[in-house]
Amino acid sequence: MMTDTEIRFKGLQVLTDYIGDVEAERFVALIQRKPFNYTKWRQGIDEDLSIEEISKKAMLLRTKSTSLARR
Repeated sequence: MMTDTEIRFKGLQVLTDYIGDVEAERFVALIQRKPFNYTKWRQGIDEDLSIEEISKKAMLLRTKSTSLARR
């Protein structure tokens, strides 16, 4: 079993390897900025989607969540 530090390190490493340093930082900032339910978000993602398509779905879900929270 990995420690929390190892998980953070490896997760960030995978992100930066796949989408680059700047986008990985943006992803982390987006998650920390607003309430985010990763499990709920992940349930709607199809494994065959590109990272761009996954990102668009995540942003749409975030927008919907924000709109509902304002009501």
